[in-house]
Formats: sequence, C-alpha cells, structure tokens
Amino acid sequence: MGIEQAIQQPKFTSEYHKLAVNIIYTSSWLSLTHQHVLKPYNLTIQQFNILRILRGQKGQPLSVNCLIERMVDRSSNASRIVDKLQEKQLVERSVCSNDRRQVEVRITNNGLKLLSEVDEPMKNAAKALEGLSIKEAELINTLLDKMRESQGESSKLQFNKSITINP
Repeated sequence: MGIEQAIQQPKFTSEYHKLAVNIIYTSSWLSLTHQHVLKPYNLTIQQFNILRILRGQKGQPLSVNCLIERMVDRSSNASRIVDKLQEKQLVERSVCSNDRRQVEVRITNNGLKLLSEVDEPMKNAAKALEGLSIKEAELINTLLDKMRESQGESSKLQFNKSITINP
C-alpha cells in the first residue's frame, strides 16, 4: 500500500515532503512491530538497544556517555534506562577506576539470557522487510545514509518561525 492510501492523503506539497512523511510513517510501523515483539519480555526498544550494545562489548563495560553515543534513539534518557535495567538485574553499574565521576555499565548473565530469548522473535520481526530484495535493501540503506550525510548527521533542529537544519 502506498503512503497516500495508508494515511489517506492524495497529494503532497513535493516529493521531498512525501518522502519525509513516508520515512516517519515507516519508522513508526517498524517501532510498533518491535514494541509488539518486546512487550512479552517486559523490554522497551531503548532497553533492548542498550542490552544489545552491551552484549557487543563481550563483557567489557561502557560508560553511560558511550551508550548514548551508540544508541539508535539518542534523545532517550540513558541513565534512567540503565536504572530500569539494573532494577531488572539485566545490567550492573560500577564506578570507573580511572575516573570516579564516570559510571560504567556491564550486561549481566540475566541480561545475556534474556537477549538470547529475544533474538529469534526479533529475527522473525525483521522478516517484514523481506519483501525487498537484498539489492533494494542495500540501495535504501545507501540512500538513507546519503540523506543524513548531506545535512550532517549531527544537525540540530532549530525552532524559530520555521525549522532550519544547520550542518
């Protein structure tokens, strides 16, 4: 189904406007799919993201700041998310031996076990994208990367009378 039918809007002001709406709509669709998969495990997408980052560290800790830099949703409050994961005994915190102002986070065995349970359902959720060929997926990835790079990935939105993107 095209974006026009999905949101019942027959016209857009431009192809770029249509693209922006389509990306936002598709992002929401993917997020809802992942939320549905993670709900039985009592995990949010952001919690899952942090656990995956920490699993990739193979037992080595990461600071909360490093977690923020690597998160998909950087607007999330990583400290609060780590607190929730610690309450669930999925991660542990410790004070950095080199810098006592810094807190390091490490995934626990419980966190690793939970991720291993979630892996297969998340792989199944990714099958929603298999309507695309590998070549099409590569092309979309390349185009999305190009789109972000053209404006500078660290662009900040400024809200004045209109939104401007500053590289």
